[in-house]
Amino acid sequence: MSDDPIEQGGCLCGAVRFELPRSGVVTANNCHCRDCQRSTGSGFATICMVPDAAFTLLSGEPRSYEVTGEGGGKVDRSFCGDCGSPLFSRVTAAPGLTFVKAAVFDDPSWIEVAGSWWSRSAQPWAPVDDSKPVTEGNPG
Repeated sequence: MSDDPIEQGGCLCGAVRFELPRSGVVTANNCHCRDCQRSTGSGFATICMVPDAAFTLLSGEPRSYEVTGEGGGKVDRSFCGDCGSPLFSRVTAAPGLTFVKAAVFDDPSWIEVAGSWWSRSAQPWAPVDDSKPVTEGNPG
């Protein structure tokens, strides 16, 4: 038996499903940029950075919408075309990575948030957790 659990997730209606090994998550962070706020309808998106090679789409064909992100790069946001659930993003500034929305895992309780990005866009009603590393914009 493997010591590296395979985590699965998907959209609200179940049309789109994916999996990845838990060790495939490089980091998880809360992104407070306005694009993440708008795409989630919340104060931030908790996202898991995963190498494309670790991410496997099991079923469904997500739709996507490309925007120019707050940092100036292109962001391709994927969602379920049936129920509208936001699922994952890919960004030109980070080729080879998929940013999976943490809440779409079947059981996201194992995810540990390392810090926050885009603190300058944080809403007063959804403040940044400053007990962990914080960047004012994009990381790095």
